[in-house]
Amino acid sequence: MTRRFAWALGAAMMAGMLAPAMAGAGGLNLGGHDSGAPISVTADNFTGDFETKVGTYRGNVIVSQGSFKLHAEQVTVSVANGKPNQIVASGHVIFDAPSGTASGDRGVYDLGPRTITLSGDVLLTKNKNVMRGTSLVVNLDSGVATLSAKGMAGGRVQGLFTPPKRTRDGGKN
Repeated sequence: MTRRFAWALGAAMMAGMLAPAMAGAGGLNLGGHDSGAPISVTADNFTGDFETKVGTYRGNVIVSQGSFKLHAEQVTVSVANGKPNQIVASGHVIFDAPSGTASGDRGVYDLGPRTITLSGDVLLTKNKNVMRGTSLVVNLDSGVATLSAKGMAGGRVQGLFTPPKRTRDGGKN
């Protein structure tokens, strides 16, 4: 039971780290987020395989930390040398922050190279602004995020940006 709890906690912590990085890549405002806040994980079930060192949350998985939430059909945590080394969220992955959303079919956080990859039908939204592609790769060390569109109709990243409306006195709405 203690090992299962440790895996659950590790999965929660790593999924919590996945969410803010995806948000940063989409230009979402992360100011004020407390990465030390408690992390909550809920799912229909959890299975821990001690032989393969893989823990899997399945069914309506929701990982929350403060005002950030990660939703997925499944979140799998692989462990090496007693520590999580890869977190995979699959099945309509959605990250919600107060200022926007990042979504895709699959999200992978590789702890070794410290990269996060969101793939499939990738959609980044902030207010009325939208970006689309098929792969978002975020390097947590360099802070560089790359959105590509290989396999997407036209093979090009798409973006729609709506400037703020100006009031009669020249201020922004």
